Amino acid sequence: MPEETERLAADETGITRAAEILAGGQLVAFPTETVYGLGADARNGRAVAGIFEAKGRPSFNPLITHVSDVDRAREIARFPEAALPFIGNGWPAGLTLAVPLRKRSGISSLVTAGQSTVALRVPVSPVAQDLLKAFGGPIAAPSANPSGRISPTTADHVMAGLGGRIAAVLDGGMASAGLESTIIGFRDKQPVVLREGVFVVPDDLPRITMPADASGRVESPGQLASHYAPSGLVRMNVRVAAPGEWHLGFGDIRGNASLSRDGDLREAASRLFALFHEADAEGVERIAVAPIPDHDLGRAINDRLRRAAATRP
Repeated sequence: MPEETERLAADETGITRAAEILAGGQLVAFPTETVYGLGADARNGRAVAGIFEAKGRPSFNPLITHVSDVDRAREIARFPEAALPFIGNGWPAGLTLAVPLRKRSGISSLVTAGQSTVALRVPVSPVAQDLLKAFGGPIAAPSANPSGRISPTTADHVMAGLGGRIAAVLDGGMASAGLESTIIGFRDKQPVVLREGVFVVPDDLPRITMPADASGRVESPGQLASHYAPSGLVRMNVRVAAPGEWHLGFGDIRGNASLSRDGDLREAASRLFALFHEADAEGVERIAVAPIPDHDLGRAINDRLRRAAATRP
């Protein structure tokens, strides 16, 4: 395991260096439009195993594989008819599709946790795109944080959680969306939401976003019951904080800090993990969060809050 983590600028030199590190079987954190991902060569089982080791992530929890374009995605997986409307005009930002893995795809079985489907994403972030093209292959990349903890939206967050445990972080500034991708799978030839995220889908689309079953099996990344959690305990739907609680406001509820004073769900999504990191830095032990409307992007915010507030293992 590396003793020192390189911090690379998101320029041509830094991206070339990051691609070399990935080709050498080591780990590089990089920014996407959602959060920072912890990347490894998705074809190299030993490299992918390093992700689980660095994060302390259970090996039954599958990973998202990032590719540069739809053609590369089709080389790895088969796309059912119901998937095509989602990518007909190009792969949208913040969307991951869980689709059947092709035989001889070259993807390590550790990436899929032995399942017959693979979670694929084409990031729109210019830095992520440049890295994928420089590397020339698929990159397996969950969020670049210790397992179960707050996802990182800056290189500083990555260094605080994984510094000294990974080879490098590519510093591309703050991730704009601030929450992870939406994951959509397919059952009985129909789309179903497996994880809420920044790609907004209709409220009436079927959802199977429950946590792992009694056996611990998960169908998709981001389905563990306790996940995305700060050090402090989290309480949801709080209009008036109890004594000693650090209150995250929304809209008219001001709190100690606000996710969005204007009640803007996109701003709230972009600030949630950043404010959780701020609470950790200040040693906050109890966090109360104002009610968030449970529609559109609010569904994803509330999903993350429920998992942050869940009983921890």
